Amino acid sequence: MENWLNLKDKVVIVTGGASGIGFAVVEEFLADGAKVVVCDINDCPPSFQGATEKNMIYIKTDVTSKEQVDKMVEKTLEVFGTVDVMVNNAGINIPRLLVDEAGKFELDCDVWDKVMNVNLKGLFFCSQATARIMKAKRSGVIVNMSSECGLEGSEGQSVYAASKAAVNALTRSWAKELGKFGIRVVGIAPGILEATGLRTLSYETALAYTRGITVEKLREGYSKTGTTPMGRSGKLSEVASAVAFMASEKAGYVDGVTLNVAGGKTRG
Repeated sequence: MENWLNLKDKVVIVTGGASGIGFAVVEEFLADGAKVVVCDINDCPPSFQGATEKNMIYIKTDVTSKEQVDKMVEKTLEVFGTVDVMVNNAGINIPRLLVDEAGKFELDCDVWDKVMNVNLKGLFFCSQATARIMKAKRSGVIVNMSSECGLEGSEGQSVYAASKAAVNALTRSWAKELGKFGIRVVGIAPGILEATGLRTLSYETALAYTRGITVEKLREGYSKTGTTPMGRSGKLSEVASAVAFMASEKAGYVDGVTLNVAGGKTRG
C-alpha cells in the first residue's frame, strides 16, 4: 500500500540530506507524503524527485553550530508549524591510525575534534532543539544514524566507530528520558553500502593506507563483501526504507534500539 506508513504531512528534518544516505532518506519521505526540511552545509540543494515548494525546504546548516541549528528549527516552525521526526544523518568519517610511524595518517586532535563535533555535537544540538518541541506536544521520533562499525569497531576508523558507538548510547539513554513524553528515539546502523559521492579518493587513500592495502584492493572488497552473509552491498534505498519504517506509527513500540541494516554482517 502506498501510504501504509501513514507519514503523509508529517514534518521531517533530515540533516546531511544533500547526498548519500541522507539524499535517499529525503526522497523516501517525500514519496511517503511527508513535508521535509533538508539540511546540509552545501550552498545549494540538489534536485529531489517529488519535491515542491509546498513539501520541501532547504536550509543551509552547519550542525556543529548551535546558533545555526536553532535558526534552522525556528525556520522549520515558521514554514511547517511543528517537527514530527528528526533524522540525525549528518556525519563525517576520516580514516586514521592510532600510531603511524611514517606520520602520514596518524590520529591527531584536529581529526578527533572534527569527527566528534559533527557526529556527536551536531546530533546533540539537533536532538535537543527538536525534543523541546516534541516534548511540548507529547509526540515525536528521533532517528539517529549510527553505523555497523559502531557496533563492531573498524580498522583504521576508530574515531568514527567510537563516535557511532556513542550515538548508540545516546539513543538508548534519550529513549529512557523521553519515552514518558511519547517520544521514541531509535537508531539505524548501516553496513557496507553501494558507492556514493561521499566515497572520495582521499577517503579511500587514507582507509587503504590504514589497512596496508592499495586503493584498488580496497575497491575490490566493496563488491566481494566476503564478510556479509547476503553477499552484496546494501542499497541506499534499503537504509532509507528502514528509517521511514522506524519513524512511522508501524514501529510505535520500538524504542531505544539501533537497527543493524548490514546484510547480517557481524564479527562471527
